[in-house]
Amino acid sequence: MTTKLFGRITRAVIAAGAAITMLASVAACGPTASTPSEAGDTASANSGNTSATKARSLDEIKKSGKIKVAVFSDKAPFGYVDKDGKYQGYDVYFAEQLAKDLGVTPEYTSVDPAARVDVLTSNKVDLVLANFTVTDERAEKVDFAKPYMKVALGVVSPDSKVIKDVNELKGKTLIIAKGTTAETYFGTNYPDVKLQKYDQYADAYNALLDGRGDAFSTDNTEVLAWAKANKGFTVGITKLGDTDTIAPAVQKGNTELLNFVNDEIVKLGKDNFFHKDYQQTLEPVYGDEVNPDDIVVEGGEL
Repeated sequence: MTTKLFGRITRAVIAAGAAITMLASVAACGPTASTPSEAGDTASANSGNTSATKARSLDEIKKSGKIKVAVFSDKAPFGYVDKDGKYQGYDVYFAEQLAKDLGVTPEYTSVDPAARVDVLTSNKVDLVLANFTVTDERAEKVDFAKPYMKVALGVVSPDSKVIKDVNELKGKTLIIAKGTTAETYFGTNYPDVKLQKYDQYADAYNALLDGRGDAFSTDNTEVLAWAKANKGFTVGITKLGDTDTIAPAVQKGNTELLNFVNDEIVKLGKDNFFHKDYQQTLEPVYGDEVNPDDIVVEGGEL
């Protein structure tokens, strides 16, 4: 057996084991909101019926003792399920604090990128904290709170064929996750780039590991973290497109919860909460290679 073949088999075994672990962890921690194409009884089922799915009031949330929050389960270090089956990450750290200040416990729903709007419009959750980049199109469907993070796009590729310029992607296959800003950006600005789309981040990264695409693009913060954890890959493009903001989102018209979240962001910012969040969840990954001020937004002010 050649070294190359052994490497492929090893990666496949590891990926299969990780997938089984992830499925078990998610099942133990809470429900999953799939994308519309895969959903059955999912968050997207009632996505068009916004008028019949009124958001819960703060009093209703308090009386229930839980706030329902959509987060990622496979996007470390921002939202993921650890080896003990617990949700962790930068977004989750913030969610825990919001729930604490509201006097309730968080109930997490694992969400795919393309289902982040659907989980709100179908009233499956009260709040989305899944690395949700603010865009005009999304703001027509949900209400965004103040930002707590900023980000641009990045591109990661194998060390053997590092993509250092976006023009090098022409005629090649770029892996992306559905429903992300990367899908919109490349679809609009670089139609010559072939996009290979996946519902989940884990599947997208496995495709890159298996050589099914030439590169993968998503938030620069994530690909930088992933490349540090996976030898043989380099982020050749560290900043692409505009710098965008990431913010919590609530159902359209849910002013009561929106005001609470905004007030929390301002209050927490006075104590540098989000820098503390960074230190706990992101600094162990990035080390000294990333300046926290390039990512963190305190008090909702850029």
